[in-house]
Amino acid sequence: MPGNLSFKDKVVVITGAGGGLGKVYALAYASRGAKVVVNDLGGTLGGSGHNSKAADLVVDEIKKAGGIAVANYDSVNENGEKIIETAI
Repeated sequence: MPGNLSFKDKVVVITGAGGGLGKVYALAYASRGAKVVVNDLGGTLGGSGHNSKAADLVVDEIKKAGGIAVANYDSVNENGEKIIETAI
């Protein structure tokens, strides 16, 4: 991304943001001024289980860098509207 690209005063929702590319995107948007909803169900690769730790760690990392972020643990398939409610 070019150095002058800014997302100040914008809100972004990143699903799967507890790790991998989702985490990279969340950190990148936050570094450019976006307010980030870090959505991660925290399940296994097979889709079972729930754990808030991954999303919480990314939120903590963004906040420590001076950004604004909140975690959301809802399933995109089952409760996608709740993710957007978090953003609003």
